[in-house]
Amino acid sequence: MNWSHRFGSAVLAIVAALLVATGLMLLVNAPPLEAFNLLAKGSVGSTRKLSDTLMAWIPLMLTSAGLVVTYTAGLWNIGVEGQVIAGAIAASYVARTVDGPVWVLIVLTMLAGMAGGVIWAFFAGALKVYGRVNEIFGGLGLTFVAQALATYLIIGPWKRAGIASTSGTNPFPEHAWLPTIEGSRLSLVAVGVAVLAVVLVYLLLRGTRYGLRLKAVGRNPKSAYLLGIPTNGYMLSAFAIGGGLAGLAGTVQVTGFFHKLVPAVSGGYGYLGILVALLVSLSALWVPPVAFFFAMISVGSTQLQLRLNLDSSLGGVLQGILVLFAMLAQGIQVRRGNRIESAAQTSPAGGD
Repeated sequence: MNWSHRFGSAVLAIVAALLVATGLMLLVNAPPLEAFNLLAKGSVGSTRKLSDTLMAWIPLMLTSAGLVVTYTAGLWNIGVEGQVIAGAIAASYVARTVDGPVWVLIVLTMLAGMAGGVIWAFFAGALKVYGRVNEIFGGLGLTFVAQALATYLIIGPWKRAGIASTSGTNPFPEHAWLPTIEGSRLSLVAVGVAVLAVVLVYLLLRGTRYGLRLKAVGRNPKSAYLLGIPTNGYMLSAFAIGGGLAGLAGTVQVTGFFHKLVPAVSGGYGYLGILVALLVSLSALWVPPVAFFFAMISVGSTQLQLRLNLDSSLGGVLQGILVLFAMLAQGIQVRRGNRIESAAQTSPAGGD
């Protein structure tokens, strides 16, 4: 699908999603224009709100970029949420136990977080490649294990002294925090890392032999294998890249946002990243704007409950509808293109 068709599909999906959301608001006697205005003001209406939206944008970009890689390989990495948690746990261990200068700890926590995500993703990949376990079921199972492990650490070995609570561990030492802009939560280091990750994923998939082979594996693994491509290795590498970026997202969560390990450390960015990856149709360049739009909805939707007494889950409904209509529009475009191609192949080559 070319850029004009992709842009047209995105516009149609947004318009359709807004119309459906408007209808839902009218059903509950809520003013749609005011609701959309609150979504915008609640996410970018002030410097602090914009910084909060950007801090939601960063982990969402990272998980989405990683999922673009695994989806390109034809793999449904539903376990990305667990990989975020695993990365957060590994980064928390370093932040709690290692002492050193700020920049050394930034590098070490990020490397540890990536390693945690890679290991957790490799488990799902190994179950898929060697155990013939569907990656959806394997990934979901591993996510539950990661959540249980995080909770165990919080109320067990890493619990606060004299307190058995699931509210989180003790805050990390300040030298283990990501540096932020004064007066906000925004870390330019995290922004730079996330943008760099998206650029590298784009270049990897578009301009390298690896990317070309990965696409071949995703489209037809049996044919790719017959052509001499080590499909198992490429699948595992795709899981590793996706898991590494998810683990990096977990690192940003614990060192740049919570400054400690909490049970809900993933923030749902793994599952939300699945929606973004589906919406961008495996194009890494679309990840930043689409992820930012989704981050706006996630952050701004809290205002709906405060000001209009609407449940903040309406934001999730809007995101889901948006993806649904985008996939529908893309499907129509693909079917239309196939029909035109089929007609061209069956038409006479020329006159007598």
